[in-house]
Amino acid sequence: MPIASRSRRLVPLAEAADYYGVCTKTLRRRISEGSLTAYRLPGASRLIRVDVAELDAALAPIPNGAVMRDAV
Repeated sequence: MPIASRSRRLVPLAEAADYYGVCTKTLRRRISEGSLTAYRLPGASRLIRVDVAELDAALAPIPNGAVMRDAV
């Protein structure tokens, strides 16, 4: 088994949506547009999982006002 697959933490869409405060439709849209990878369990075509690390990596900090003023 490759090292990368051992470090993945795959969770159901509902759990990921609850943790990140979005609805499952938002995650499904991200999957559909290609910005989020979905995984299916073998033999269970309806069970979709997402990688928590990939969701964490997609989060971006919002710059605060001081950063915006310094850039001007």
